[in-house]
Amino acid sequence: MKYILGIKENMTEYFTEEGKVIPVTIVRAGPITVTRVFEKEKDGYNSVQVGFGSQKKERINKARAGQMKDGAYRTLKEFRLKPADKNEAKEGDVIDVSIFNPGDNLQISGISKGKGFQGVVKRHGFHGGPRSHGQKHSEREPGSIGGGLRTHVPVGMRMAGRMGSDRITYKNLKVVFVDKENNLMLVKGALPGRRGTLIEIVSRG
Repeated sequence: MKYILGIKENMTEYFTEEGKVIPVTIVRAGPITVTRVFEKEKDGYNSVQVGFGSQKKERINKARAGQMKDGAYRTLKEFRLKPADKNEAKEGDVIDVSIFNPGDNLQISGISKGKGFQGVVKRHGFHGGPRSHGQKHSEREPGSIGGGLRTHVPVGMRMAGRMGSDRITYKNLKVVFVDKENNLMLVKGALPGRRGTLIEIVSRG
């Protein structure tokens, strides 16, 4: 199992040797440091905790500093391991982007862009009301939400509300190119979040 943390950069195009154009997202991945290994016999589950980025020590509270031990990392994340993978990582190991190769199958998770309070047209894809027959201000209204004989709004009714800022996971993404010297990775397609979003990258292939 391969895993790493990265920062989403911008999107661009990658030209193959055959002249094909592939839309890619640039990811500044790693390096990460293994800060702790959890074992099922002692902790109840198999997992590895990694630190990514740098942070001033005076900005880290004591509870967080205890987890980081000697390091000062901006982010701590855990990756669940299968029993067969639990002996692969040891505390203090440094993992960089060189563990990935073009063609690797990835699963990437991140926080999507926050869009604030949105109406039903943008949030759920409603068509809105008709544009004729006396309609004036109801082009983007949700329409009826009544339930006939019921005196309450049914549970799960799609209405206006907060949109975005959700954890999104994309599967079956492909590594197109790896720049080991600059810790960059090109991933085919779009990734969740804005520029600067922290993303979690896992490859089980």
